[in-house]
Order: sequence, then structure tokens, then C-alpha cells
Amino acid sequence: MKRISKLLLKYPHLVSALVTAAVFALPLAVWLDVMAITDQSIRRQTAALHSVMDNLRVYYTHNVIDQLASDSPTVAKHDHHEDEGSIPHLDSLSIELGEMINSDQDHQGFNFEYRFLTDTPYADHAPSELSEAEKRALDRFRNGFPDDHIFFKADDSPWDHAVSMVTPVVIVENCADCESESPGAASSDLQQSDILGMQSFTVRQPIASNLLALKYLLLYMIAAGTFGILFSRYQLRLAAKFKSQSEELAQNNEFLAGISMKISRYLSPQVYRSIFSGESDASISTERKKLTVFFSDIKDFTQTTETLQPEELTALLNEYFSEMSAIAEKHGATIDKFIGDAIVAFFGDPETKGTSEDARACLRMAQEMQERLGELAGQWRAQGIEHPFRARIGINTGYCNVGNFGSEARMDYTIIGAEANLAARLEASAEPGGIVMSYETYAHVRDIVSARQLPPMRFKGIAREVIPYVVDPGRNRAPLSETTADGRRMTVNLDQLDDHTRETLNKLLKDHQ
Repeated sequence: MKRISKLLLKYPHLVSALVTAAVFALPLAVWLDVMAITDQSIRRQTAALHSVMDNLRVYYTHNVIDQLASDSPTVAKHDHHEDEGSIPHLDSLSIELGEMINSDQDHQGFNFEYRFLTDTPYADHAPSELSEAEKRALDRFRNGFPDDHIFFKADDSPWDHAVSMVTPVVIVENCADCESESPGAASSDLQQSDILGMQSFTVRQPIASNLLALKYLLLYMIAAGTFGILFSRYQLRLAAKFKSQSEELAQNNEFLAGISMKISRYLSPQVYRSIFSGESDASISTERKKLTVFFSDIKDFTQTTETLQPEELTALLNEYFSEMSAIAEKHGATIDKFIGDAIVAFFGDPETKGTSEDARACLRMAQEMQERLGELAGQWRAQGIEHPFRARIGINTGYCNVGNFGSEARMDYTIIGAEANLAARLEASAEPGGIVMSYETYAHVRDIVSARQLPPMRFKGIAREVIPYVVDPGRNRAPLSETTADGRRMTVNLDQLDDHTRETLNKLLKDHQ
């Protein structure tokens, strides 16, 4: 059984071939069985007819021919056995011939029974035993039933089937007088066309013989049943195999989903989508594209860390990166990496909305980050952090190499080039809470931001002279001063003051010490 299932699994087209063969084999089996049943029926009928004719010849020889050879005059009588030279009357012939035929029941499986039935028997004959069906049939014939025969189901058993046919025995012209005048006749007023009785022909056939005649259909059913069992076993094995594979696949999918979720935490959402959607290959390849690069750093990070415990620093830094990453994702930035407390991100790959729109999105992101840091500063001071994080941001637009850098075994999706380094140089020139951008970026955002040009600068590794633009202070800057909840302490952000105000404030503080 297993070998057959494996064979069907290995060659599934065999199933189609077997089903096709079974479809064509069914009408062939039925045709062969119909021919066999027809042939068997003809043989049985021929054997039964032969038996009837043999009985008729024997009866005619003994009761007619032998009597005609006698010296006595030939007379038709009901009691013809008692007088030499007498031949059987018609009704006696029917009764006695029927008894002979019925005594020979072995007609090669075709059981035939003949009876002469009458309700007006002769004196030397016992009355016929009529069944209810035969009584109804006789009444119908005498009441003018139009047909000359009636069929009905005879008494049978679960093992054989029997059908009876009865026909009326009608008094004809030459027999009317002899029937009435014959000695021993039960009725002396029989007329022509009267119905004396009936002839009953009953054929019995064992059901088993018909079943055996359907040998081709039986063989087909056995073969089909065997094939059905094998096919069901095959289907069960296949279903079990599919179930096992489905469960294994579900487990693998669940495992891969978990792995992919973990991997997604190490990749920018855009990079993650491009890799898992098949848009990008995990192979060493780079492209030269015009990008807008973002670089941010926390001012005086080392000084802040010295006043915090490692656990506090970790929680604070993670909160900072989480808040900034959410804003970056909101604006569509590709986060390149976190370098200590610095964030490197860019716009333009793997998704871009055009150079101008990428620059605008980067500026909006930087402004929102500074605004959010201003809100977080108040919350962190309320938590007892004396020096909250203050970020400086640099933005530059230019051509960079972007793609997968590294080896076949270990690679990193990042950007390299002088324009990427320039964003870091611009960040270093910014004030805490400030945003400095190159002219290449400013050219794309001048209509949506107020910026002030700074003196041209030269940076290490940059051949050209760079003209920086600082975004004017606005709602994105930290507040000028903040007061603690109890009103006993106030913090003034000196970098928000101009030089004259800062000097005046310093002088006042010294005078009150």
C-alpha cells in the first residue's frame, strides 16, 4: 500500500490515467454483462421450451397415439385412463400435462410452472387452489377484461424472483357441447365464449444467477472499490503530508516573521521594505545619487553623562533616539546609523520625491526635532536632569555614493562622500538648538524658511568654499528661560540671547553674588 501511495505521489499523472480508464471501462463492463445476460436468458428459455416440448411429446405418445392404435372406438373423455381407446379431454390434457411439466423443475436454472385453474372442476378432479391474485384475475376476465393476459408478482422469497401470467380458457364452438355433455362435468350449461378457467404460467429465477451473470460489472466494481481504497489511502497520506508541510510552513513563517521584525529594528523602514519586497538585492552594489544628508549631535554630551548614572543615561538616550526616530520615519528619512549620540540620516534613497521635496522634508524634520527637544527639555528638568540634551543639526544636499558597502559575508547600507562629511562639518558650526545648512540645501527651501547667511567657511576635506545658512530662531528653539515647578529656580538659555544681553545678564549675576 505504501509503495502504491509513493508511486502515485511520484507519478501523479497515473491517477488521471486510471480515472480515465475507469470511465471507459464502465460502459464496456455493462455492455459485456448485458450480452452475457441476454445469452444466458436465451439459453434458459430454449432449455425450458425443449423440456416443455419433450413432456408434450411423451404425453401425446402415451395418451393419444397409443390409444388410437386400440381396436376400440376413440372417444375424448375426462377419465380416459379407465377406458381403452379413450383420449384425454382438453381440460384433462391441460391438467395432466401441467403436472408433468411441473414435475420436471430442473430446466437449467429456468424454473417454469404451468397450471390449469378452474372454479368448475370435474368430479374426478380436485378443485384448483386459487390465490387472491388469481381469483381477481379470473373475475376480471369474466367481467370483460380487454386483454388476453394479466401479469402479476407471484409468491417468491428473498433469494428468487417469480412472475406469473394468466390467460383465460374460453369455450369455443366445437367444445361447448362436449364440455356440457361430458360425464362428470360440473356444469351442463356452458356456452360458447364462456370462460371455463385460466392457464397460469409462472417463471421463477434465482437472484444469485442474475448476480453471477453480472461478472464483468462485479469485477469492475471490485476493481473500482480497490482503486477507491487505494486512492483514499493516497489522499489521506497526501493530506497528512500537506498538513505536516502546512504546519511546518506556518512555523517557519512565524519564525521568519519574528526574525524579520527583529531585523527591522536594525534597518531603516525604507531599507527594510526594499529588501523584503525584493526591490533591492543583498549584494555589494552602490549608486551615485543626489541626496540631502542630515547630521545631528548632542551638545556637551560628555558633560551631561558625567552627572548621570549608567541606567539613567541609557534610558535618557534611548528615549531621545526613539523620539527622533519617530519624527524621522514620519518625514520619510532613511536613518543611516547612530554614532554614539549622533544621528546620520538622508533623503533620496531608496525612496525619493525629487531633490527639492527631499530637501524640504529634511528641513521640516530638523525643525520638528528641535521643537520636540524643547518640549522634552522641560520634562527632563522636571525629572531632575540638570543639563537636558541640546542638539545641533547640519544639513547638506549633494551627490553621494549610496548602497551596500562591505564584504559578501558582512555589509552595511550607508552613504559615503565629501557631501556626507560636509553635513557633519555644518553641524559642528551650529549653536545648540540650531540648524545650519549649505547653500545647495537653502536653494530648495528658501521659500519656506527664514535663514541668515553666515560668512563663507572652509572645511577639512572640502575643496570648495562653503556658504552656510543658519535657520533663524523661532518656535523650534528652546525657550529663553525655564522655571522649576516650585518657582525657586530659573534656567536661562544664554545661547538664545544676543551678545549685549548676555553680557548685561552676566554682569547682573556677578553683582548679586
